[in-house]
Amino acid sequence: MKLTGLPVRAVRVQDQEPVPEDAWFTQVPAVAQVLREGWPLDRVTVLVGDNGAGKSTLVEAVAQLFGMGAEGGSTGSRHSTRSTESELWRYLRIEREIGAPRNGFFLRAETMHSFYSYLEDNPGSRPEPVFHEMSHGESFLALVEDRMRARYPGLFLLDEPESALSFTGCLALVSHLTTLVRTTSSQVLLSTHSPALAAIPGATIFEVGDWGLRTSDWASLDLVQQYQGFLDDPRRYLRHVIEDPAWLG
Repeated sequence: MKLTGLPVRAVRVQDQEPVPEDAWFTQVPAVAQVLREGWPLDRVTVLVGDNGAGKSTLVEAVAQLFGMGAEGGSTGSRHSTRSTESELWRYLRIEREIGAPRNGFFLRAETMHSFYSYLEDNPGSRPEPVFHEMSHGESFLALVEDRMRARYPGLFLLDEPESALSFTGCLALVSHLTTLVRTTSSQVLLSTHSPALAAIPGATIFEVGDWGLRTSDWASLDLVQQYQGFLDDPRRYLRHVIEDPAWLG
């Protein structure tokens, strides 16, 4: 099939209201770079980096800009338990491409339990899986298959979905997302600590850290090199970590 334009071609700062200089997110290098330079997104964009580098903050902001709730759900979702998200999205805008789908879904690993409860309390017009009755990993994959479908292409955001998935579960997710973007006009933005998820074919990978955002090929990622170092010789690797925790950087 012929693919239409990207739901989000780029994220840029909006010019209607200045960004507060004392906002905490302006101190995060990756966020500061987006505010300063903008951020182009590809058909598949992957964010990798250490905890606290700003991956989830950026994914959350794109979700809100696109009309999704910060705690996950589809466009127009009203699911919310406790508002802890940043105000970053208020100072950004998205650039769309002509003819791009406006549907979307945001899977946020840390809030899925409450989201499942929300779905049970607010049933839709069609029957759907009872996610609470599944294992953690099974429910994630079932939710992806139910909400991220070829019938409803759109912008699909996933924030650290590997937290619930085994290695084979990660591979199943890679297979599903790859098929989706190859056969529909869907777009994927994914943050992850998993080298398997970072290996989605054709993805543009941004490594996030003290430097801000930088593109990288998969083999050069710190994430991949650390896993490879561990798998090559776990005992030697762990000896360094146990005897000198600062060795991890």
